[in-house]
Amino acid sequence: MRYYEKTLPDVDEVVMCQVRQIAEMGAYVKLLEYDNAEGMILLSELSRRRIRSIQKLIRVGRNEVVVVLRVDKEKGYIDLSKRRVSADDVIKCEERYNKSKAVHSILAHVAGKISTGELSAGAGAVSEQGEAKLLELYQQIAWPLDKKFGHSYDAFKLAVSESDAVFGIPEIKDKLDPLVLKELQANIARRLTPQPVKIRSDVEVTCFGYQGIDAIRRALGKAEEHSTELVPIRVKLVAPPLYVLVSHSTDKVAAIARMEEALKAVEAEIKGDGGQVNVKMMPKTVSETEDKELERLLERMGEENAEVAGDDDDSEGEA
Repeated sequence: MRYYEKTLPDVDEVVMCQVRQIAEMGAYVKLLEYDNAEGMILLSELSRRRIRSIQKLIRVGRNEVVVVLRVDKEKGYIDLSKRRVSADDVIKCEERYNKSKAVHSILAHVAGKISTGELSAGAGAVSEQGEAKLLELYQQIAWPLDKKFGHSYDAFKLAVSESDAVFGIPEIKDKLDPLVLKELQANIARRLTPQPVKIRSDVEVTCFGYQGIDAIRRALGKAEEHSTELVPIRVKLVAPPLYVLVSHSTDKVAAIARMEEALKAVEAEIKGDGGQVNVKMMPKTVSETEDKELERLLERMGEENAEVAGDDDDSEGEA
């Protein structure tokens, strides 16, 4: 299935392909965004440097970003180049391809339900088979949204919070069966609703001056003052002088930037009282494993503190 309305790419377009076969003349590939249309990367277009081993440059089964040199629509020849692709081209192509794959996955799921009769379209009869129905959904939904929003993926993301802004437009609303639209919206919400990520920074804060612990408390309070509704920041004690700053947010970039500002505020405050800050880990997203390790560390420190407190109580009782 092609992802875009045009059947073949244009000259100078950067596309994603998968290597199918390596031959003496170059590499035969299939264009993943254009219904696996066949193309060829000529040997001279694989690299700017001298080729000692083609296998080190390209492998069967691997995805490659290439630029289109020639398209013979009558004969079906598509000549491609890998060596003329810039680093920026690769980033942009991969981003577009990943967006297109996400849209395809959503539409394919809806098409599958229609074709098996799980969604009763109109009279309730089983619709066309999957590929035909998928093409119809592309024609009714994805390609019109590509024209209006730049990419249908961006429209789907907007639809998570503003459904009418996307599916209320006449080009879409007047063509879709209500049951199909309902299933589509459910799939978009399930797959594209932003999931909160955990951002953490580990920091040592010390102050051996007159203000001592009060200065540390004030400094760490400055971090929490940088909290917002979208980026709440909390400070947890691991064991003096180690503290962690933690935030849960759906906007990773904004959360990291906000926490970096909070660290600067902590440093400015504590240095005013003669203290020091040593950032052990800059703000970053943490995995579930890292999160559990921190929880175990906090539990262990809590148990050790409880044991010490208990020992003190026993010694006081014996005295």
